[in-house]
Amino acid sequence: MKGGFKYRLLSMMLPGLKRWMLFISIGIAFIVFGVFLLLGYHPLLVSGIFLRDLMKDAAHVLPYRISGILVITGGALVVIFAISRMTTSVLGAYLPDDRESIPDVLYRRQLLGRGPKVVVIGGGTGLSTLLKGIKNYTNNITAIVTVGDDGGSSGRLRQELGVLPPGDIRNCITALADEEKLVTELFRYRFQSGQGLEGHSFGNLFLTAICAITNGDMIQAVKVAGRILNSRGQVVPSTLTSIALVAHLKDGRIIRGESQIPSAGGEIDRLSIEPVAEPTPEALVAIAEADLIIVGPGSLYTSVIPNLLVEKIVKAVKNASARKVYVCNVMTQPGETVNYSAFDHIKAILSHAGVDESEANKFIHTIIVNDNIPIVDGSSLCKPVAVDDDKISALGISIVSKPLLNPQPISEQNYQHDSKELARLIMVEIFKDKKHTRPLGNTEELETVVPVTIASKN
Repeated sequence: MKGGFKYRLLSMMLPGLKRWMLFISIGIAFIVFGVFLLLGYHPLLVSGIFLRDLMKDAAHVLPYRISGILVITGGALVVIFAISRMTTSVLGAYLPDDRESIPDVLYRRQLLGRGPKVVVIGGGTGLSTLLKGIKNYTNNITAIVTVGDDGGSSGRLRQELGVLPPGDIRNCITALADEEKLVTELFRYRFQSGQGLEGHSFGNLFLTAICAITNGDMIQAVKVAGRILNSRGQVVPSTLTSIALVAHLKDGRIIRGESQIPSAGGEIDRLSIEPVAEPTPEALVAIAEADLIIVGPGSLYTSVIPNLLVEKIVKAVKNASARKVYVCNVMTQPGETVNYSAFDHIKAILSHAGVDESEANKFIHTIIVNDNIPIVDGSSLCKPVAVDDDKISALGISIVSKPLLNPQPISEQNYQHDSKELARLIMVEIFKDKKHTRPLGNTEELETVVPVTIASKN
């Protein structure tokens, strides 16, 4: 309050006044010192005698040992207080008020940093949905993302600037980010107007700008974006080659372009990519070191399978010692998987990966399916994916069935997974597998999860 003691004190500290106040204080100190000398008292000697007498008087009241303990305790409290305030001041520069608390940071970096190494292969909203849940159990996540997108903002940037489509990469980075609302929303923000800007996502433009600054190095651009969002893991393109998806339909038509395939209205017989692509080294290293490899969920032909058309990625998955899980979609997708069952999804993956059905259980150990069937309009092309247990079991693949449906549909007739329930189920499967020895976050929560239904075992 203006006129109060604190206000008057602060006003005395204004620039320009402090140095003159210092000079005044020094002058007064010299005057007092001189007065004591005139009276025959040396100030330093008198002060020493005073302190000595004070300590003697105190010793008569309290024994030396008790006095020593009290003095040591007081000094220790002062040191602890100073260290705590200093630590808070230093960390405050790195952890503003809207960031997670210091205990949360320590928990995430120490416990989750020792979590299992998880590789997720896919793209689109399905992949980002899974990542939102998995990041709560481990920081050692690698998302291997398809780069075949040629529609929307990503397609325009790809065509005009020759960069890899950043859309799916940006979705995964924000999915792995800490919940910092402003920055995360900034990366997701899509311009609603503006010549040349309308329809573009800020995150896409940011990745494109960093890519240009680093001479076209999308890997470096992704790392920079990940640091800004404090992502709990890494995002890696499956290839740095600018690929185009080519769908060969059963009616003989050939459709080029990821954005054109779903709208073609035909049944896909085979998918290919042009040109032949080499994988990123980061993707191969992550697969080789993984404890768990997850394929899907996501659009089967435009998000999941394109990664498996990069030949060396398939070979790396085959040779990996990790547990391999396929997360089947909740619903079929118009233009891609109309009337597909879970077995049809697996069959398409094995066919495009060049894996014989006799060796299916070496490429996929477990399939996770949703058993909470949503009710949809009979006229809708989006149908719940049926699970043909006998056919899948004949391949030697385990079926794990559990209610995984997100009660909030992404559209009127289309549903997706609940990210928390799906991630919890997957981490339970790792936790039950004795060969994985790395500690997990939230293990108490894992132990109390609703038991899953196992249809068959390897």
